[in-house]
Amino acid sequence: MQYKVVDMETYYRRGVFRHFSQDCKCSVSVTARVDVTALKQFSKETGTRFYLNFLYVLSRALNAKEDYRLAWDWQNERLLCWEKINPTQYVFHDDTETFTVAYTEYDTDYTVFYARALSDLKAAQNTRDYGLDEANHPNWFDASCLPWLSYDSLNIELPDGYLYFNPIINWGAYREENGRLMMPVTVRLNHASADGFQIARVFRLLEETMAALCGGE
Repeated sequence: MQYKVVDMETYYRRGVFRHFSQDCKCSVSVTARVDVTALKQFSKETGTRFYLNFLYVLSRALNAKEDYRLAWDWQNERLLCWEKINPTQYVFHDDTETFTVAYTEYDTDYTVFYARALSDLKAAQNTRDYGLDEANHPNWFDASCLPWLSYDSLNIELPDGYLYFNPIINWGAYREENGRLMMPVTVRLNHASADGFQIARVFRLLEETMAALCGGE
């Protein structure tokens, strides 16, 4: 797990960071619909799982910018930036109606990542343990799917004053709208690390990454 210490004297958002880490500690959650028509077609043509393909797209999008790879070292009061962040899957069990946490290491190579994610998913399906291990996985972000609902809004609450910078991403079932498959995606980031621009950019990166994976523009 490699990281660098952010120089707060030259950090481009240092004024905003100070305000939202000291005066007004809060997070921001935004839900928007993302067009996943091409990704669904890509999954069908390649015989791969749509869920894992989106997990790759999401992981690549979040790793594209340092804003989404930040962490607060509260013991030493330092802002860190991970070299990369990895997705934490939540695998649902129909029989017990519970989840198992599955950690998948991110790789820029789609084939490598897909094989890892599929293996981790299958392993999690064979257990009913919760499997949460945050102490050994500090550079991980939450990636959780709600396939039972095509929702319009979702909000994640964390205690006020807790400088938790790991992204929390949720997405629901896609539905057809005007001939396109639109999927709700919710992005939660700490306000000290992201304003509306940085959050909106996640959605743009998702679109760009999907287009690149699917051979689009």
